[in-house]
Amino acid sequence: MVKTAPGLISLTILAALAASPSGRGEGDAQPPPIPPAGIAVPDETRTDLTIRAAALLKEIDILQKQLAGKPELLARIPDVQIFHKAVDWALRHNEFFEPKQFETAKGLLTEGAARAAALLVGRTPWDEQTGLVVRGYQSQIDGSIQPYGMIVPEQWKPADRTPRRLDFWFHGRGEKLTELTFIADRMKNKGEFAPEGAFVLHLYGRFCNANKFAGEMDLFEAWNNARSVYPIDPERVLVRGFSMGGASTWQFATHRTGFWAAAAPGAGFAESENFLRIFAAGKTPPPWWEQVLYRWYDSTIYAANLANLPVVAYSGEIDGQRQAANEMAAAMEKAGFTLTQVIGPGMGHQYHPESKPKIEEFLEQAISKPAAHDNLHLTTYTLIYSKNRWLEIAGMEKPWERADADAEAAEGEIKIKTSNVSAIHITRSAGRVVIDGAILPQGATFVGKYQKQNGSWQVASPPKGDALEKSSTLCGPIDHAFMGPFLMVRPTGKPLNEKAGVWAASEMAHAVEFWRRVFRGDSPIKDDTAVTANDIATRHLILWGDPSSNAIWKRLAAKLPMKWSADRLEVAGHAYEGSDYAPIFIYPNPLSAGHYVVLNSGVTFREQALLNNADQTPKLPDWAVIDLRTPPGPRWPGLVVDAGFFDSEWKFQQAASK
Repeated sequence: MVKTAPGLISLTILAALAASPSGRGEGDAQPPPIPPAGIAVPDETRTDLTIRAAALLKEIDILQKQLAGKPELLARIPDVQIFHKAVDWALRHNEFFEPKQFETAKGLLTEGAARAAALLVGRTPWDEQTGLVVRGYQSQIDGSIQPYGMIVPEQWKPADRTPRRLDFWFHGRGEKLTELTFIADRMKNKGEFAPEGAFVLHLYGRFCNANKFAGEMDLFEAWNNARSVYPIDPERVLVRGFSMGGASTWQFATHRTGFWAAAAPGAGFAESENFLRIFAAGKTPPPWWEQVLYRWYDSTIYAANLANLPVVAYSGEIDGQRQAANEMAAAMEKAGFTLTQVIGPGMGHQYHPESKPKIEEFLEQAISKPAAHDNLHLTTYTLIYSKNRWLEIAGMEKPWERADADAEAAEGEIKIKTSNVSAIHITRSAGRVVIDGAILPQGATFVGKYQKQNGSWQVASPPKGDALEKSSTLCGPIDHAFMGPFLMVRPTGKPLNEKAGVWAASEMAHAVEFWRRVFRGDSPIKDDTAVTANDIATRHLILWGDPSSNAIWKRLAAKLPMKWSADRLEVAGHAYEGSDYAPIFIYPNPLSAGHYVVLNSGVTFREQALLNNADQTPKLPDWAVIDLRTPPGPRWPGLVVDAGFFDSEWKFQQAASK
């Protein structure tokens, strides 16, 4: 049934929504910027640093030309670029926060120039350095240069290729932790823990986002870069951190359990609902879809995944953020096992000196014996987190509801029990596979994908025709597109109407600047007329405008599950005035298998969410309709009149949680 636009039915309802503190409308004051505005830079200092930075950039340009055809040396250029970016961005974006940072900037440029000079003659002395070493990589997501810090054991030698333990460390909240301050700290400060004989990788995490979204992918990009130099034992990789970094540890431990040998979270938060007290008296809870989307980054509901992962949680005895460990302890007890905790007596939000050896003793013991991976458990609410070593939930009957798979491998047989699972992928060989009591047909390939059809398990068959199904790479919601390579596509044509054109241009500008501030990269941007076949084949396309103004959107329009003309917008069986409403969408790109197309949206949380890292969660699901008569604000891109998820086959649905 097609409905008339809500705006045509009841202006009273719209006005009430706009005033609602739930955030579906606006009205909140604009919060202070993060990072904050810096101090004034004296003219003489600015001129000096600008000249030095320009000189280093020129040396980098020479390196890129001179080292063409030498991939091993080209791969080290980001180890130089991190120093230029740190100072260049501080100058361009007003990110000096105290006078002593001017001298820090000079020191970083000097170090960058020394590395550039060595690299030009084919030398990389920092590859052989022990102790504190700062490094960088170029992200595949947006092409940005990102730093990370290493602690390299003093006894390690470059010729020693014996795999060693690696600890990832996640830092705490720091609204002024720009590249400049991060790199400077990583050149002089070992941090809370530096286990003897182990590598420690300090992640920048793309600034201050609790290692979510692109900050989450920072771990894997930095890890890939580090193991091109250092011998890392994949069976002895640990995650640990404190405060905001403790929250990061919880989410990595529960969501990507199969990568780690142990985890050591300190303080932090483990979920959003209770930490933010969203149901407290006097508060209007967020809309239903935002509450569903807490299931992306919450750790408590994934606690069952910790059954076979050693975890030791630290809390100060009187620290308010002990709440995280309490929440996880309760969730783990419900799952049938106990959380090991170390409590710092009388301590607030910091480590007690006597607690540190206890934590280290637990971790050493946890990784002292090779772990067996014959029995695996996997709980998930999204296909983003669908793997545990050789077991993958490759399809869910109901996205965003709990799905479970328990697998046992013994005597050449794999037995799996599932709930809310429509497809299983196994990468471990076996003579026989039994799923939910059903013995797979003899002669089947028992390393591969199995699917449930009409309630019966069988070897998966290739997809038919243009049939769509959600997968680990294409499952939504909108924010998932910004965890892989993406391209902003700017419209150059005439919009359907002036209101939509102005809104789309404003939202694109906001998305670009917000990405720079929050995820510390310049968004890749092209005009719609300049997009190449390679762009379409290799990136998620973020299309701005409408089917009239954006040439790529026009090519796709007939294959998207919505229609938009000058006088009418049709979404999910509802019709709206085409001049007053606009769609926001994520959908599989009909022109490129394995990639998304996103319509009129960057990451969906905005300035208001930056005030608390637990609030940095998705604010919109797979699709939404925006009333353009309500201006964008710090919480939403305008008045959200409807929103929802696609089902497992990328069809409109009304979620059971609504």
